[in-house]
Amino acid sequence: MEMIQLLQGALIGSIGGTLAGLLGVGGGFIMVPLLVMIMGLGQQMAQGISLLVIVPTSIVAIWRLHTSSLIDWSMVMVMAVGSILGAAISSNFVQYIDSKLLTKIFGFCVILVGLKMYFDARKNEQKNSAEK
Repeated sequence: MEMIQLLQGALIGSIGGTLAGLLGVGGGFIMVPLLVMIMGLGQQMAQGISLLVIVPTSIVAIWRLHTSSLIDWSMVMVMAVGSILGAAISSNFVQYIDSKLLTKIFGFCVILVGLKMYFDARKNEQKNSAEK
C-alpha cells in the first residue's frame, strides 16, 4: 500500500469514527462513499472494509455510551437477532449484484433516510416553536 493510500484511509477512518461517536452511526454511510469516490474501490470492497472497521469503532463508542447509561440492552438483543439474520442472508448474494447498481441502491437509501430525518427534525422544530 502506498503512502497516499495510507493517508486517505486514515482520513476516511477518522471521519467515519468521528461521525460514529457523534451521531451513533457505524460510519459506513460516509466511509463507503469516500472509499468508492476517493480511493476508487468497488462498492462491495468498500462495504466489506466499512463493516470490519465498524467493529473496533463500535467497541469504543459502546463503552462510552454504556458508562453514561445510554444503551437499552434489551432492545440491543432484539435488534441483534434481526440484524444477524439480515446480514447472514444478504452477505451471501451481495457479490452477485453489479457494483454500479449497488452504489445506486446505497446512494438512494442514504438520500431517503437523510430526507426523512431532515423533515422529521423540521416538523419537530415547528411543533416546538408553536408550543412556546
